[in-house]
Amino acid sequence: MKYKWILFDADETLFHFDNFAGLKHMFAKHGVTFEKAEYDEYQIVNKQLWVDYQNGHISAEQLQTRRFALWSERLSISTKELNKQFLDAMADICKTLPGAIELVEHLHESKINMGIITNGFAQLQKIRLERTGLLPYFSPVVISELVGVAKPHPKIFEHALEHMDSPDKNQVLMVGDTLESDILGGNNFGFDTCWLNHHDKIHPEEIRPTYQVNSLIELLDKVKRW
Repeated sequence: MKYKWILFDADETLFHFDNFAGLKHMFAKHGVTFEKAEYDEYQIVNKQLWVDYQNGHISAEQLQTRRFALWSERLSISTKELNKQFLDAMADICKTLPGAIELVEHLHESKINMGIITNGFAQLQKIRLERTGLLPYFSPVVISELVGVAKPHPKIFEHALEHMDSPDKNQVLMVGDTLESDILGGNNFGFDTCWLNHHDKIHPEEIRPTYQVNSLIELLDKVKRW
């Protein structure tokens, strides 16, 4: 096969990440009806915090706590505790995306090494990998929160490469759903990239993936032809 390593993003690449469902699940335990209006209010804050985090302007801890500042005041619960409960809720509802298990098993049988580079948070990653049975297949699992920088920063890709025993970059493919972190970061570091384009969007001229697919099932078909 063309690649000896395939690196995956986690959220919306291997795992379905339904923010809204996770928040509803969490707030229901506090007797709060969390609907679209509340979610839209949360997302106004959350989306900007993620941009700031990926750009290196705030830390992982600042993102995780600031997104719950309003709800901390309303419920008189610390932002840190609310964030923990949210990540627990996301673990409770975790599901792999269609085709993920089949793709990982095929790559494993084909002796292709697999790793994960994620801007998600440590509390959630290992639990999801364990619960879905995927943990044995991935090494390294590189988490931005623990490295100290987020994709697309080159240092997180450098960290991963070192833990892969520094293969030739031409032998590595980065797969992810987010152009601004997974694809731009992989491109700039010298990896080939595959954009998991769930919604048939058009990529901007300045971010051009090596490949694009609409699903992991399509990626599996492509891998089998390589």
